[in-house]
Order: sequence, then structure tokens, then C-alpha cells
Amino acid sequence: MTDPNARGFAHTREQFQQLAEDALALARTLGASEAGVEVSEGVGLSVSVRKGEVENVERNRDKSLGITVYVGKRRGNASTSDFSRSALEQTVRAAHDIARFTAEDPAAGLPEVEDLAFGAAAERDLDLYHPWPIVAEQAVEIALRCEAAALETDRRITNSDGAGVSAQQAHFFMANSRGFRGGYASSRHSLSVAPIASEPGRRGDDMQRDAWYSSMRSPDDLAAPEAVGRYAAERALSRLRARKVATAEVPVLFESTVAAGLIGALVQATSGGALYRKSTFLLDSLGKEVLAPHLDLHEDPHVLRGKGSAPFDDEGVVTRSRDVVSAGVLQGYFLSSYSARKLGMRTTGHAGGSQNLRLASRLTRSGDDLDAMLKKLDRGLFVIELMGQGVNPVTGDYSRGAAGFWVEGGRIAHPVHEVTIAGHLRDMFKGIVAVGADAYASGAKTTGSILVERMKLAGS
Repeated sequence: MTDPNARGFAHTREQFQQLAEDALALARTLGASEAGVEVSEGVGLSVSVRKGEVENVERNRDKSLGITVYVGKRRGNASTSDFSRSALEQTVRAAHDIARFTAEDPAAGLPEVEDLAFGAAAERDLDLYHPWPIVAEQAVEIALRCEAAALETDRRITNSDGAGVSAQQAHFFMANSRGFRGGYASSRHSLSVAPIASEPGRRGDDMQRDAWYSSMRSPDDLAAPEAVGRYAAERALSRLRARKVATAEVPVLFESTVAAGLIGALVQATSGGALYRKSTFLLDSLGKEVLAPHLDLHEDPHVLRGKGSAPFDDEGVVTRSRDVVSAGVLQGYFLSSYSARKLGMRTTGHAGGSQNLRLASRLTRSGDDLDAMLKKLDRGLFVIELMGQGVNPVTGDYSRGAAGFWVEGGRIAHPVHEVTIAGHLRDMFKGIVAVGADAYASGAKTTGSILVERMKLAGS
């Protein structure tokens, strides 16, 4: 693993470990029964440009030490950005004082020792750290190239919401009184642009905006600035002359770039917090069919350079590959130690969320690209953008603004805007009839385009 100190960090892993050990020792001295601590640091550069001019150049550097102290079944937490001895003592004491006066919670406590990552499991190198030694002038030049490529694509690209470049890296170290010790460095870099297309002279204002980006652990894996710019422009151009369509019930094809949101809704509904609060429409769904029978959802936290990769979760619990859904049947929830105890279950290593989920259909063939998926749709709505927050994980009701294209006979007929699609997530999940081979990774979730058999479309 690359030395975190090689690229701009002010603190070494050894310094972080010493701070963690000192914090744990102070907690013991105060009478804490258990304690856990995390020390972290992040540095980065972000630039933005618009219409050929620099708008912002920002450098960020932050650090933090957070400690959780347990006094029996009472829990207290405090944090500081000051690493001095006096600040450390004050922070540990503050966490201890909070714990002393907090109500007891039977589910409170560190993870069980048998669930924690030790040795090779804690030190597993997932190739997550690729610092980008870029200076502001270079970042600006890349952003300008990206925006220029968008503006030069077509004369109808008349404006821009700007382009940006971000280079971020961080490292941390965690320790607790049950013997866990671990930490690593990671990086995340991105390039984005948002062009605006318009057609002067048409009746009324016909103006459409779209955007595209590339985000990777390593700068070497980022798409070329010109490619990002041109593709963003082409997306904006394709939306010109959009119109509403009539209200109806039709099949809906979610582009792979937005389809990951359906996976996110499933994760939210099967996460520990929602389950023990009984605030989910998928309560008691373990071992039951939640997706169409041809669907599988696999999780692999150990993908090299993966956006959701981690050798252990936010509590130090070891992560493992698993089938979340097999043949439509839910095989496991997403649980932290606390939520697992509330449910009388065992943690699944998901304090901090899901890790590299991939949805797959047993019906998908290698030739099921976007054109093939449009043919499967035949007549209906192809969605490329979703708006609003109309997803209710408690009831399962789904209603969101949408934009995309109307499809007739398996071919795009015209762009569509100002419509709403609605349904119930339970029906939508079981009504997925196809998943495309056009897989796209949106953060820690990967899926191809998703075809839902029927949804309500509210238009004109």
C-alpha cells in the first residue's frame, strides 16, 4: 500500500495510531468499560470554470478525532479537530460525561470480538489509494478542455453551467478496546461538465441542460476531458424539442445511470435502522421474494479500486462477499452491530452502508445493449433523468418527476419532459422484466438499464 505521507498528508499512520492509543488509555483511566476511536485526515483540490473563465479554486484540509465511550450500556461520543494533548483529554472526558448521564440502551456496545477484522483481514490492500499530484493550473486546464469540447460539439450548445475537476484523498486509523486496529488511505477524483443546448428562433424557449462526469479512484482511469464534454453535449442536444405525453400506464425503461436508484431503495428498505424501527415496507422480508425470480443482487466489498470497497466497516467488522438476493429471494439484511442487536441478529458488517452491489438478471444476454433494451420496451418511456424525492421507504410509494424519451416500435420517437412516473416499489421490484448488459457503476452500485413492466405515467 502506498505511503499516505507521500502526497500531502500532515500526519502519518503511526501518529494516528499513537493518538488512538492515547485516547483509549484516557478513557480507561476515567473508568470507561469500553471505547472506540477514529482519527482521520483529508486533503484535496477542487476547481470550477464556466464559459472559459475560472470561477473557483478551493483547497481543503481537514482532520478529526472522534471517540465513543461506553459506561456499561450507556454511550457517549465527542470529537475534535485539535490533536493537542489538552484537547484530547477534554474530548475523551466530554464523551465520558455524556455516557454517564445518558439512558441505558441494552443494544449499545462495541462489536463482538469474533466479528472484528484482525491480522490479514484488517490489512487487506484493495488498491484504493492513488493520489493525484495535480496543481491548480493543471486542474483548470483540464476543466477548460472539457467545457470547450462540449461547447464546440454543436452550435446549439449555447451556454454552460460549468465544468469542474476534483482531486481528493484521505486516510484514517481506527482502534477499540476489544483489540481491533486498522486503517488505510483512499482517493477519489472526478471530472464533470454541464452544457446547455437551445434552439434560437423556435416559438417559446427551448432550452435543455444535461451533464456527464467521470469519477475514479485513480486519475489514470478517468475518461478524457474531451470525451466527457462531447458526451454531455450530445445528451443535452438529444433533449431538444421535448414535449409532454398523455397520461397512461406503460412500461418504463430506466437508463443504467439512474437505475441504481432502485437498488438504493431496496438497500434502504432492508437496512437495520428501518427494520428495527418498523419503518419499511419490507419488514420481515428475509427469506421471501422481494425481486423478480430471474434477479440476483451480489455484494463484493473486495473489488480492487471499487467505489464501495473496504476490508472492514465503520465499526471494524470484517466485510465479506455475499448474495443479498438470489433468484429474487432476500438472503440478508444490511446490519450494523447496534441494529443487529435490536433485531436479535448478528451484524452483517454494514455500519456505513452497502459495498459494491451488482444487480444481474439470469435472462440477460451479452447482446442486450441499450438498443436491444429499447426493443424490449417496444412502446413506453425511456427515463434518463429523475427529479424530486418522492420515494417513501415506509409505505413503498414511488412518485418522481422524470425526463427522457418516448419509444414507439422499439425506437426513440421524441424527447419527453415534465412528466411524473409512479408506482409501488414492491410491484416495481417484482415487475422488473429485464436488465441490460449495458452495466454502469453509479458509486457503489452497478446495474444495466432496468425495464419495469408497467408504471403510471402522469403527463398532459
